[in-house]
Amino acid sequence: MPDKIGVLFIGDVIGRPGRRALAKHLPSLKQKCRPDVVIVNAENAAGGIGITRNVCHELLGYADVLTSGNHIWDKKEALSLLASEPRLLRPANYPPVNPGNGAFILDKGKQTIGILNLQGRVFMEPIDCPFRVADREIESLRNRTPVIIVDFHAEATSEKQAMGWYLDGRVSAVIGTHTHIPTADERVLPRGTAYITDIGMVGGYNSVIGIRRDQALDRFLTSRPQRFEPGKDGAIFSSVCIEIDSATGKALDIRRQILVDESWDGEEGDEA
Repeated sequence: MPDKIGVLFIGDVIGRPGRRALAKHLPSLKQKCRPDVVIVNAENAAGGIGITRNVCHELLGYADVLTSGNHIWDKKEALSLLASEPRLLRPANYPPVNPGNGAFILDKGKQTIGILNLQGRVFMEPIDCPFRVADREIESLRNRTPVIIVDFHAEATSEKQAMGWYLDGRVSAVIGTHTHIPTADERVLPRGTAYITDIGMVGGYNSVIGIRRDQALDRFLTSRPQRFEPGKDGAIFSSVCIEIDSATGKALDIRRQILVDESWDGEEGDEA
C-alpha cells in the first residue's frame, strides 16, 4: 500500500457567516477525513469580498494555506498582507510587479506539498496566460515535491476542464474555485490528477452565491449598483477530500464533502 497524503480543500469562505460555519463544521469533517493538509480559499472571507489581516490570521488558525482569486485585491491592506504572509497566495499569473506569491511549499514533517494558485482569463481580467505560468511554476515545484495542488480560480467551465487535462499527470489535483456552486464532476483523470470544476463555497445556503438574495434580486431587477452583504440564512459547507500517493504525487481518490444546515442562523455579529 502506498503512503498517502490526505488533503482537505475547502471552497470560498464568504464573510463572517462563512467563517462561523467553518469554525462549527470543520472539526467533525476533520474527524471524518483525517487530512494531513487543510487548504481554504479566502478571497471573500472579509465582509463577503476581499481579506483583512485579522481575518487572515483567524483562518490560518484552521488552515495550513489560504488561496484566493480576483477579489484578493479588494481590501487595501491585502497588499501589505500578501507581502508579509507567504501562506496567503494570490494567483501566480498576475504580473510579477504585484506583491505576494502564487505558490508555496508546505513542509509537514516528512511530507512536502506544493500549492499553486492560478486565475482564468475567460470572462475575467486579461492577465498573464495561466497555462504558460503553470508550466513555469510546476517545473519549479516539482524540484521539491511530486505532490502539487492547484487552485484554478476561473469563471468558464471549459477553461477549467482544459486546465485539468493540460495538467493531468503533472500535478496531484486541479481544484476549481470562483463560481461558488459545487459541480458533480469530481474524478481522477487518466494520468493521476484529481479534478473538480468547482468546489463550491462555505456560507449562506439560502442565498445567491453567498450574497443576500434580496440584494441580488434587486440588482437583477433594477440593473442599478447594489451594495452586497453575505447571506446568513442557513449554511452550506463545500469541500473535497483528496488522497494522494506521496511517492508519485498521483491522486488515489477525490470525494465531495458537502454539508447543508438549513436550520443554522448566521445572524450573530456583523459582516466583517
